[in-house]
Amino acid sequence: MSARQAGERQEHGAWARRHNHALVSLARRVWQDDCSLQTALAVICETAADTLEVERVNVWRIGEDAHTLECLHHYQRSTGEHVPKPGVALHVGPGYGALLDEVRVVDYAGAARFDIDGGLSEYLRRHGIGSMLDAPVRIAGELVGVACHEHVGPVRVWSPEDHAFAGSIGDYVAMACEIDRRRNLEGRVRYLELHDPHTDLPNRDHLLEVVHSALRPMHGDDTGLVAIHLHIDASPHEGDADNALLVRVADCLRGELGETATLARVRGDAFAVLPHRHLHETEALNLAERCIALIEEGLAAQGTQTVVSAGIAFSRDLAAPSADNLLRNAETASHRARNGRHNRCEVFDAEHHRGLLARLKIERGLREAFADGRIRLQYQPEVRIDDGRWLAAEALLRWVDEDGVMHAACEFIDIAEACGLIVPFGRWVLVEACREARRWPQHGGFAPKLRVNLSARQFEQAGLVDDVARALTETGLQPGRLCLELTETALLPDLGVAAQTLARLRELGVSIALDDFGVGYSSLAYLKRLPIDVLKLDRSFVAGLPHDPYDLAIVQAVSGLARKTGIEIVAEGVETHAQADALRACGIERAQGFLYARPCDGDALLRGFATQDD
Repeated sequence: MSARQAGERQEHGAWARRHNHALVSLARRVWQDDCSLQTALAVICETAADTLEVERVNVWRIGEDAHTLECLHHYQRSTGEHVPKPGVALHVGPGYGALLDEVRVVDYAGAARFDIDGGLSEYLRRHGIGSMLDAPVRIAGELVGVACHEHVGPVRVWSPEDHAFAGSIGDYVAMACEIDRRRNLEGRVRYLELHDPHTDLPNRDHLLEVVHSALRPMHGDDTGLVAIHLHIDASPHEGDADNALLVRVADCLRGELGETATLARVRGDAFAVLPHRHLHETEALNLAERCIALIEEGLAAQGTQTVVSAGIAFSRDLAAPSADNLLRNAETASHRARNGRHNRCEVFDAEHHRGLLARLKIERGLREAFADGRIRLQYQPEVRIDDGRWLAAEALLRWVDEDGVMHAACEFIDIAEACGLIVPFGRWVLVEACREARRWPQHGGFAPKLRVNLSARQFEQAGLVDDVARALTETGLQPGRLCLELTETALLPDLGVAAQTLARLRELGVSIALDDFGVGYSSLAYLKRLPIDVLKLDRSFVAGLPHDPYDLAIVQAVSGLARKTGIEIVAEGVETHAQADALRACGIERAQGFLYARPCDGDALLRGFATQDD
């Protein structure tokens, strides 16, 4: 190898290393998450111009007809000027595109070859371009553009290293365009994930992000964020609001709110409004009412009747900053407004909500206790006032919580009734109490009676009579020893149906007691229309004895009525001897209360009955 050849090889190697270093540096600068397409093209063009020492570098997009080039980025090395999307279009003949499709780079090294494409020739002459290296830009094998390295001045002979570098620049442009395409696609997918496709409003997920960001900078003395939940009910004949109607609602609200609030579609038939400034309660109510009126009046004018309910929640009521809880609170308030009779707009009540959570906790505790065998029975004796003898016992429901604390029925019975647990509880009580009553001893041929309470929910069940019959059959308890106690609440909905049910129960041989007698509106009417065997005089009339003349007169009247109609009467809540004496003087023979015995478990009750024979 001659010295000349060795020198040329060394020079070529130096150029190759320079080109490689430039490409490595370019990659580090361009492949960043925050690098936009125009920024990437600017860096690529500038690096290419400096490395190849050319005056101009342009990136072109090939048109759909393959005969037009649209300039995406222009760089002028002498002035350092970058022109993104300069709006220049260049017409080239079919030969140019065909040539690009065949090679790694196109080497234009003389004006004589420019004549193959008239438009391109004119462009090169106008800018004084003597030589040019064009690198095709291919994405997934498809020719989409070209990176043009333009040497202004005399013809330049391009080296193989120049060809390789220019080809790499074309690849870099392709990668930048592909990354931008994927980013745009990902952005579009993300947009669709966060927006409702019908109204083009932010959806609930998007609103959660907005609320979360807004909650972070807040301080303790802030009045806080406000969220308004708007629920749309279409005409009862149409059912839920359809998408076309909701698009009209969205348009109405957009026009009203403008840039003052973020509007989102958070449910199929609901929107949420997040004002951009803090509102006091009155301001929030006014805004909600304005939205309601706007929707209802606007749609009514178009012939669609709707009912809109609004719920308002403030971040000040949150125990801890939570976007999800704020939106849920507003939705909860909206449901309350929807189910209420008077207001179409409700403000979330934190105390009420905490009460609901407490009720849910009790309900969950009751379900777990029932499954774990922690629902128990206690019994309170009923005595003969004259001698204190135990004649009967009332079964009382008890709940033992997970900490071992026993709760009286008054602490949970309303919740059990509301959630329906009272029905399985009631069936269990019937069987368990009847089984326990079978153990009670007889005295002189007389066996104590068992009194079991029936709730209003239980009394409504179609299978109640069958449940009672099954309990008697399963335990072997004589029907005459069972007395079922009901309150006016259970009887009030339909006296005719109640009378039929009571008659069927009495056909089994059981007796019926009216509990808490005297506190309802129609208690006396029940005595005439319903088959009642026992009246249990409410403790509120016993408490005032013997000094309250009104209580005394009521007790005397009820006692007289019971004697004349043959109905048994039992006084509840007797706690003092003076009360017992007054009841005896009124002709009442039976009583129940702490004066005689407190509620106890089955074993203690059995021992108490045994002592009656001593």
